[in-house]
Amino acid sequence: MLHRTYTPASPLRDFVHDFWLYDDYVPGHLHDRILPSGTIELVINLREDEFRIYHPRRPERCDRFPGALVSGAYGRLFLIDTAEDQSVIGVHFRPGGAGSFLGLPADELADTHVDLETLWGRGAVDLRERLCVAANPAERFRLLEEALLARLVRPPKHHDAVTLALDAFDSLEGGLTVHEVARRAGLSHRRFIQVFSAEVGMTPKLFSRIQRFQRTMTRVRQTTAPDWAQVAVDGGYFDQSHMIRDFLEFSGLSPAVYLRQQQRLRQEGTHEKRNHVPVAD
Repeated sequence: MLHRTYTPASPLRDFVHDFWLYDDYVPGHLHDRILPSGTIELVINLREDEFRIYHPRRPERCDRFPGALVSGAYGRLFLIDTAEDQSVIGVHFRPGGAGSFLGLPADELADTHVDLETLWGRGAVDLRERLCVAANPAERFRLLEEALLARLVRPPKHHDAVTLALDAFDSLEGGLTVHEVARRAGLSHRRFIQVFSAEVGMTPKLFSRIQRFQRTMTRVRQTTAPDWAQVAVDGGYFDQSHMIRDFLEFSGLSPAVYLRQQQRLRQEGTHEKRNHVPVAD
C-alpha cells in the first residue's frame, strides 16, 4: 500500500490542511464509518469513476456518485464502500477553508455529497482524467495544487467572528461558548450563527461538540487503560454519560468499544485512516 500526504505552500495552506493519497489500499472489511470532523473533503477515485455512500441505519441501500466528489461538513457519521477507496486522492480542507474553491456557502453542502462536476463543470472531469494517468504522487499533488490555485483569484479572509470561534473551539479546554464568541465579536447570537454556518458548514454549537469529540477520541486512542470519568472531565464533558452519548452519536460506538476496536486493529497491523472506523462484517 502507498500512502502519501502533502502540505501545500501559501496561499493554499491557509485553506487546506493537506492533500492525501492512497494507492493499492486493500482493507479486510467491506465498509468504513466516516466520522464527522467539521470539515469539507474533496475526494477523487483514481481507479473507478464511482463512489458509494451508505446511510448507517440503512446499510443495504447506497447513493452512487461519480468518481470526483465533494463531501460537505457532516454532523453525523455515514458509511462508504471500501472497494471504492483503494486508489484515491483528496483534499482535506481546514474548517471554513473550502468555500473559496467551491463557489457557494459551505452550509449549502451540509450533510450531503455533491458531484464535483456540478460545481466545477467540465474542469472536474478533466482534472480526474489527468490525475488518473499522472506518473507519481508528486505529479498528482502538483495537479491538485494547480487546480485549487486557479480557483483562488482573490484569497478571502474569515469573518473576524469565525476566526475567533475557530481558535476558541480548537483549544484544549473547550474555549469560549457560542454566546461569548458572539458577544466578543459584536454580533447578535443569530447573526453569528449565520456567519459561522455559511463559512464552516454547520452551526457553531455543533462544530464545538464535534471538535470536543475529536479531541477526546484522540486521547482515547493514546490510552491503554483509561479512567473514563477522568477522560470525560479532561475532554470538557459534564460527566461520563455525557461523553458516551456523544461517542454513540458521532461514531456509533461507546468509548470502551471504540478503544477495544482500535487496540485490535493495531495488533492486527491494520492501517488507521483519518476519521475512518471499520465496520465489522
